[in-house]
Amino acid sequence: MIDLEPFKRKIKELKDNGNYRVFNDILRERGDYPKAIWYGKYAIKNIVNWCSNDYLGMGQHKVVLDAMHTALDQTGAGSGGTRNIAGTSHYHVALEHELAKLHSKQSALLFTSAYVANEWTLIALKRIIPDIVFLSDSKNHASLIQGIRHSGAEKHIFKHNDLEQLEKLLRDVKGVPCIVFESVYSMDGYVSKIPEIVALAKKYNAITYLDEVHAVGLYGETGAGYSAKLRSQDQIDILNGTLGKAFGVQGGYIAGKHDVIDAVRSVSSGFIFTTSMSPVTCAGALASVKYLKDHNDLREKHQERAKRLKTLLTNRKIPIMENETHIVPVKIGDAKKAKRISDELINEYGIYCQAINYPTVDVGTERLRFAPTPFHTNAMMHDLCDALQKVL
Repeated sequence: MIDLEPFKRKIKELKDNGNYRVFNDILRERGDYPKAIWYGKYAIKNIVNWCSNDYLGMGQHKVVLDAMHTALDQTGAGSGGTRNIAGTSHYHVALEHELAKLHSKQSALLFTSAYVANEWTLIALKRIIPDIVFLSDSKNHASLIQGIRHSGAEKHIFKHNDLEQLEKLLRDVKGVPCIVFESVYSMDGYVSKIPEIVALAKKYNAITYLDEVHAVGLYGETGAGYSAKLRSQDQIDILNGTLGKAFGVQGGYIAGKHDVIDAVRSVSSGFIFTTSMSPVTCAGALASVKYLKDHNDLREKHQERAKRLKTLLTNRKIPIMENETHIVPVKIGDAKKAKRISDELINEYGIYCQAINYPTVDVGTERLRFAPTPFHTNAMMHDLCDALQKVL
């Protein structure tokens, strides 16, 4: 019989240091985004959601929902198998083709999430290139960290955006270097030095692996990401993206040259041995990708809303972490305080913003991370600022 004491000790430890995670039970209502219903411990109330990654509201867009309803009626609910055994529907093939076109790559490959795509692609790269050496930005996402760790490959960490240290590491690498980095770092909103990094990669014949999870759908003329915005996408060897944030559905993918994608497809256990995404999900994602290609106005509105919120918070002397993206982090610096503020906002003011604590961010850098959408009104922003001034 399992001994429960180690589990109880761990939970107590997390609660004592303020890092115990409580999942807020919310119900999104179609057509009323970003409003939702919160099922609290003692009350059910209407709230405004300020921390969703459905950045453009595509999870409730009619084009997406109509496509999913059609696919559901046509194919049924699930895929019926792994990609190798009966689980590759025409919707999978069409979505991969559309994603490859979006990023101007030869091929794309769907995974059940962007986390899985990162982890198992990096593991696959070690299997394909035995002497690969990963050079990883210090602020990289957990999926990249775990993929590199579980690959068993040699690795080196460089300080965030530190080109001088990166070049020194590149000069000393004995095997095949692979630079692993993100375009938009989700908790700070910082942007990587993509053109400079790809220039170093070219100089030292390094592979570039770029996570664009918090940029696809949001940047570039067609939503292809930050590297597209900076005209550097053609120099990225492997690009990782998500279908669960700006595209509003679920799933992840990689895109690159055909031979690269084909080899990863053939050796990646996290791709091979799992049930594939539902064709219904693929249909919704396909509709979303196509729609956002042609609707830059939604991206422009999104950026305007983010800038507006940053201006209002700054004018109210509320300490935000300055950046050039859509992410609006407010500094707290203490785990228990961040949790207390988050609880007060939702309980007292109907404002939902999850506290961001360790291990998502370093101890001492705890924060609230606001994600304004095109549908957050000026009135909602003023209500937020008023509430923050009372609880901070």
